[in-house]
Amino acid sequence: MKILHSKHFPPKDFGAINLFGLIIVRKDYGNLSDAEKNHELIHTRQMLEMLVIFFYLSYFVEWVIRLCQYQNRFEAYMNISYEREAYCNMHDLSYLKNRKLFAFRKYYKEGA
Repeated sequence: MKILHSKHFPPKDFGAINLFGLIIVRKDYGNLSDAEKNHELIHTRQMLEMLVIFFYLSYFVEWVIRLCQYQNRFEAYMNISYEREAYCNMHDLSYLKNRKLFAFRKYYKEGA
């Protein structure tokens, strides 16, 4: 996993962002914890399963759906199935060893 630090990206509301498996962390955020790295690794696995482009397309579509549901950007973000899976399992550092394919689907159903 490659981690870069940036002064201006991602936006201030986010400490880190995963773009195509490259983790970009705001310099003022500091270093990522092991749990935060695991969170980003879960996203990388999701991307690979969805052939990257479909991950980003479905992520955006689900964000719009959640935004209509919750009418709050933060709540919409927190209820995206990919984020729910990553947040729920980020502290289990062995999660990816036993994770089933397309495990995020379970979180889509729970969030709907």
